Amino acid sequence: MNGKSKNTILIVDDERFNLNTLIEVLQGEYRILIAKSGEQALERLAVPPYPQLILLDILMPGIDGYETCRRIKGNPQTSNIPIIFITTKTTVEDERHGLELGAADYITKPFSPAIIKARVKTQINLKRAHDALEDQNRLLEQKVAQRTLEIALTRDIAIHGLAALAATRDYETGNHIRRTQHYIDSLARHLREHPRFRDALSERTIELLFKSAPLHDIGKVGIPDHILLKPGRLDEAEFEVMKTHSVLGRDALPCEENGSGTLPFLATARDIAYTHHERWDGTGYPQGLKEEAIPLAGRLMAIADVYDALISKRIYKPAYPHHVAVEMIEAERGKQFDPDIADAFLDLRDQFRKIAGQFTDTPDSAPYAGRLPA
Repeated sequence: MNGKSKNTILIVDDERFNLNTLIEVLQGEYRILIAKSGEQALERLAVPPYPQLILLDILMPGIDGYETCRRIKGNPQTSNIPIIFITTKTTVEDERHGLELGAADYITKPFSPAIIKARVKTQINLKRAHDALEDQNRLLEQKVAQRTLEIALTRDIAIHGLAALAATRDYETGNHIRRTQHYIDSLARHLREHPRFRDALSERTIELLFKSAPLHDIGKVGIPDHILLKPGRLDEAEFEVMKTHSVLGRDALPCEENGSGTLPFLATARDIAYTHHERWDGTGYPQGLKEEAIPLAGRLMAIADVYDALISKRIYKPAYPHHVAVEMIEAERGKQFDPDIADAFLDLRDQFRKIAGQFTDTPDSAPYAGRLPA
């Protein structure tokens, strides 16, 4: 074994005879460091590299071995270094106290070279195995984190790909998708302090809302072109077909199971696609749900989607000014919209205008100019 591969042992003892004995027994196999007091030991341990094992006398002037051990174990940088007490104290109470402080073993004086070698070797091997396991755990955590990131990125790409596909067949644009994402995020974050919504709007839920929002009209890919692309208002029969896009959107998002129910992302996306045309007063579609029977995700998306439709230019209408859109939504408070969510929108009106300005439509971002959303 060459010097570079030797494990390091720190011996802490104020008696020269004990130090010489331990050095004589161990120096052939290990690199030895010496400290003659608890204070000196702590100084040596203040910076890396750290030893693989500490042999620590209990009875020393100044800081005794018990206190030195407590401080070593209290430092996250040194807490995993095994400590063997070397002592003349041999009562059960002494051993119990030392083990409670985090010591790994005891060696009693007078020393037996064979016992010293055996117990030191055991602790060094345990430390090596512990360090290897920690390295493997860190590597595994890195791999899991990387894989999780890859899955999330794949999911996000798939979401935007599906949403962009729907946009190519209708008036909606990629920027409509971005705007509605940020609208719903702003509403949710504002409402998370509201007593009605505090328990429902965790950080994880808000993230799911943001990620799922682009799929709110994915069902429109199933609407026939002569209805979806009609440059004018729909007749009653056509409108009935158009309304099926909410059901088609729900059905397009598979109800995958993870062993304990529908995956949260899919559940949120399905709620948004299926219920964002429901109305607070029960006159919406497809189910005619009323008030809190409408999932929160659908109620939030309802305002985000309508506001963006109002301020956007359509073939049959100009874009309404921001203040007009605000007035129209305010007029629907308690009718089309959850009153508390409508109030949150009114509080955030300036932020909505900023989001709209940040993600404005351009000729390149408008694949089709159609009609007021159905």
